[in-house]
Amino acid sequence: MTDDLVLKMNETLPLRDVVFQTLKDAILRGILHPGDRLMEVAIAERLGVSRTPVREALRMLEKEGLVLNTPKRGAAVSGMSVKDMEDVLEIREALEELAVRLACDRISDEGRVQLKQKKTEFEESLKKGEINRIAKCDESFHDVIFSETGNPKLVAMLENLRNQIYRYRLEYLKDEANYPALLEEHEAICNGIMQNEKQDVATVMRKHINNQVDAVKIIIEKTNADEK
Repeated sequence: MTDDLVLKMNETLPLRDVVFQTLKDAILRGILHPGDRLMEVAIAERLGVSRTPVREALRMLEKEGLVLNTPKRGAAVSGMSVKDMEDVLEIREALEELAVRLACDRISDEGRVQLKQKKTEFEESLKKGEINRIAKCDESFHDVIFSETGNPKLVAMLENLRNQIYRYRLEYLKDEANYPALLEEHEAICNGIMQNEKQDVATVMRKHINNQVDAVKIIIEKTNADEK
């Protein structure tokens, strides 16, 4: 078990949720790698907790697709397959196209201010080059759009996809060659919503996601080839 795995204590959360967040963060940040075995006893000893919260946390991670439990082998960090990535981003494409169309009609004055602010924060984050910060700013930009749809059920569906998308987003953001396109796309999305250009902004959003699919597909295929 890696020495970098440290329990991220939070007195407001049940211990099960604290273990879950600790393991999830380790997977997303690459401290725990695809294929790494997750043995309850070893994790419990490393984090200084009993096996029960670890067992519950692993079940939660399995539901989010971050852990795979197989007979005889037990729990392990799930890999990133091209098919899984395409499935997740295919759903995201449809939902986010709907979100930008709705936001065009429903965005509030406050939402306009927030969207511009989050766009600027994302631009600033790219200059600093801290991947997790960039990913957070990217999410915040999209969160404003989701919120301005005025459709809580759509927001809930998009939030459910967030964890499955996060690993792919990180892989995409690690390559600075993608930054100019990201800046251009965020600018076009922001302007399209401000000017209520539904068709144009939906097209940009589709391009925005498809660019991510194409780039991450190459990364996953290279990683899988290197592991053989």
